[in-house]
This record gives sequence, C-alpha cells and structure tokens, in this order.
Amino acid sequence: MDWSEQLLLLAVSLAANIFSAFAGGGAGLLQFPALIFLGLPFGVALATHKVASVALGVGATARHLRERSLELPFSIFVLATGLPGVIVGAMFILQVPDRWAQVSLGVLTMGLGVYSFFSKRLGLDHAPTNRSARGYTIGGAGLMVIGVLNGSLTSGTGLFCTIWLVRWFGLDYKRAVAYTLVLVGMFWNGTGAVTLAMLGEVRWSWIPVLLVGSLAGGYLGAHWSIKKGNVWIKRAFEIVTVLVGLKLVA
Repeated sequence: MDWSEQLLLLAVSLAANIFSAFAGGGAGLLQFPALIFLGLPFGVALATHKVASVALGVGATARHLRERSLELPFSIFVLATGLPGVIVGAMFILQVPDRWAQVSLGVLTMGLGVYSFFSKRLGLDHAPTNRSARGYTIGGAGLMVIGVLNGSLTSGTGLFCTIWLVRWFGLDYKRAVAYTLVLVGMFWNGTGAVTLAMLGEVRWSWIPVLLVGSLAGGYLGAHWSIKKGNVWIKRAFEIVTVLVGLKLVA
C-alpha cells in the first residue's frame, strides 16, 4: 500500500474499533469491507481482520481492567464454552460458501437491535439471573453457538455475545460490553486468528496499521462506554446492530 491507502486504512480501523468498543461489537462492519476494497481476497481479508481484531481486545482490556468489573469464575465459563465453537467455525469457513448464512445472520442481527429498542429496561440494570446448573447449561450452549459464528463470520458476532449476556445472564450493558471486549475481543478472536492463520493466509504487511487503529480505537471506545453509561451503550448497540445487519444482507 502507498501512504494514502495506509492513512485510509488507519482511519477506517480507528473508527470501526471505537464504535465496536463502545457498542459491544461490530468492528467488521467497516474494517473487513475496507480490506476487500483495498484488494485482499475474501479469505485473506478475513484472516487479516481476525488477527488485527485481537488488538481491539487488548486496547479495551487495558481500560476495563482498571474498573475491576469482570468476575474471574464467570470469565472462565465464557471462555470454556465459547472457544471450542470458535475453533470449529474457523476451521470450516474457508471451505464453505457463506452468503446464505450472512443474510440470515444479518436479519437476526437487525432483530437484536429492534428487540433491544422496544425492551425499554433491557440492559439498564444489573440483575444476575440463570446462575443455576440448568441456566449455565443453556447459557453455555448459547455461547458455544455464538463462538461458531465468531470463528466463521466477519461482522456482528460480538453483538450476539453482548445481548446474550444481557438477556440470559441479566448483566447490564456496561458489564456485558466489558466481558465481550475482553473475552471475545482478545481470547475468542485470538483463537480464531491463530486457526485462520494456520489454515489460510494473513497479509502481515498490513497488520501494523491495523494494530494501531485497533489498539487506539479499543481503548477510546471502552473509555467512552465506561464514562457514558448504560443508556448511551444501549442506544449505540441498537444503531450498530441495525447497520451490521444491513451490511450483511446487502
């Protein structure tokens, strides 16, 4: 890339990761299509995006850990149930046509935003629920399915994790976004990135610019989500889900 393309990619990456860190997912809405627009094939763009997205989790983690809002046992549960799904999804995506899946996911993603909009109190209060054996079993199964989507698709799966933590486990949006950015952003995406890098190709020469945008965007978005609170995060989540959904079905 020449310097103008690098600046464009940096600006897109920064904006995408700020919105993602604030709303709890959706960085692929801008960053992944930009990689394709600049000339990368689908598989290479997917692997490159996944590697760069790990930096979003690192940047957000640097900010959220200062708030001490994550519970270690629950964090381990999210990782243990989601990571196997991520590996399965990443192993199959490079060989499976994904148009039908993307359209279905787009419609469902838009539905999340509409559901959140009409559920006025959803995610505004922290009221833990479904912490029984049955609740954890169903919740873990849901996280594993989301993990498969995370490993195989490019946009919106962090949003699914956010809304699942809010709806099933009773977290407020601020806590749910923290879990998503730290655990999904760094560990789920890291696992998917390693799997895709082993099976496919990463355009490593593009990674430094993407890392700068992801790190800075992750930190800034996480900082603003902490400062603004649940109402602002809820609205951002609803806007991003609709935009991601439209992008997937277009």
